[in-house]
Amino acid sequence: MTSTPQQPDGWPVDDFVSTEELVRRHGVRPLTSVTDLAADIDPFESDEEYGEFLSDLYSSRRADSA
Repeated sequence: MTSTPQQPDGWPVDDFVSTEELVRRHGVRPLTSVTDLAADIDPFESDEEYGEFLSDLYSSRRADSA
């Protein structure tokens, strides 16, 4: 069971939704296999697009560490 932190002072009480309620509302289920994390459809249209994505990702990571 996961506990949700207490609501900060000043927030409306009726605005609070527990973690368990959010899980119920969204129909979240536990992962049963690592394959549950795999996309049903490839998010990249081509190998070139995938390569461009990785290049941009690596560039942004290097820029943050400089």
